[in-house]
Formats: sequence, structure tokens, C-alpha cells
Amino acid sequence: MADEHSSPDILFDGPARASCTIALAHGAGAAMDSDFMNVIAGGLAEARFRVARFEFPYMAQRRTQGTKRPPDREPKLRQAWLEVIDSLKSKQLIIGGKSMGGRIASLIAEEADVAGLVCLGYPFHPVGKPDKLRVEHLETIRTPTLIVQGERDTFGNRDDVVGYSLSSTINVHWLTDGDHSFKPRKASGRTLEENLAEAVSATVEFANALG
Repeated sequence: MADEHSSPDILFDGPARASCTIALAHGAGAAMDSDFMNVIAGGLAEARFRVARFEFPYMAQRRTQGTKRPPDREPKLRQAWLEVIDSLKSKQLIIGGKSMGGRIASLIAEEADVAGLVCLGYPFHPVGKPDKLRVEHLETIRTPTLIVQGERDTFGNRDDVVGYSLSSTINVHWLTDGDHSFKPRKASGRTLEENLAEAVSATVEFANALG
């Protein structure tokens, strides 16, 4: 895995000659090959998209050194994203990812002039701090955006998000009774597998609509 001074290593799924590439970054606490990321990437690859996954420097070091590190500061996270985008050189590129990975992608989407943005569990605010919002840039973003969100997400549930003034370019797709990892309660009658499959389907539909 790359050190913090080199471009991130990229894990690819799906056909190399796909017309559209979807680049995904991990969340704050789990690597690019977590169960969540594997299922999402695998589903998109089956739909004939080229999927590119990478790790931010702190996570890459965690993998090689075996010790947990906190996430890098925002400027380094942004830079890692921009380096990945530059290395992919895709004509039709959608960026995004899980939680923090999607949030950082949303901060550089317009700068990078990507075709679309997909946030899988967007952290609208820290847990228990609904007044500390991370939505200012989402009020004016021009990049076509899909946010797939669990209805019970503690980083922004359905009741929270309905009150935000989000850009008209953003579509929020709600997953029944899902938490931040899209897992529903048994009493809901839904399963995690169903919600993950729906997240993949919503992303595929969004990507196809972009042309």
C-alpha cells in the first residue's frame, strides 16, 4: 500500500473498458475492502460499471503498520481524492463513497468537474450534535448528486434531513429503517442485504440517467 507521500493505490472491479467509472472512498473507521464496500463495489461491477476504490493515507498506513490512526486532516483527504481523480483519467466519472469518503468527495466534486456524486450514508452532522451541520456546500452544489441514506441514520435521519435546504441537484434515496450502515431492525421486516441491494440499484439508476 502506498505511503502518505505517494498517490493512493487503487482497487478495481468491473470491466476495464466500461463507459463510466465510479470511484469510491471508505468511511472514517473501515477500510476500502470492508464488507459494506465489497458489497457495493461488487454490485456496481455486476452492473457493468468500472469501480475504483482507494484508501486515504491514514488508512493505508493502518493497513501496513497495523496500528489505528485517526483520519487525516481535511486538506490531505481532499488532496488524496484529487490525485485519484487525476490518475483515473475517466471521461465519465462519478465519485463518492461511504460516510466521510462521500463527504470529502462532495467538497471537491465541482472543482474536479465530475459527472456525478454518490454519498452512501452522508454525515449531515456529528452523532448527537444536530446543530453542527455539514450542509452549507450542499445548498448550492451543481453536480448531480445521489445521497443514499438510512431512515434512522444517527448522522442525519429522515426527520432531520427534510428540514435542510439542499440543492435541487440532490436526490435523497431513503432506505427503510436503515442505520448509518443501512442495517434495519428485525421488526421492520427488512434485511441488511435488501437495503444494500437497493442502495446498489439506486446508484445504478442514477449513473445510467447521467448518460
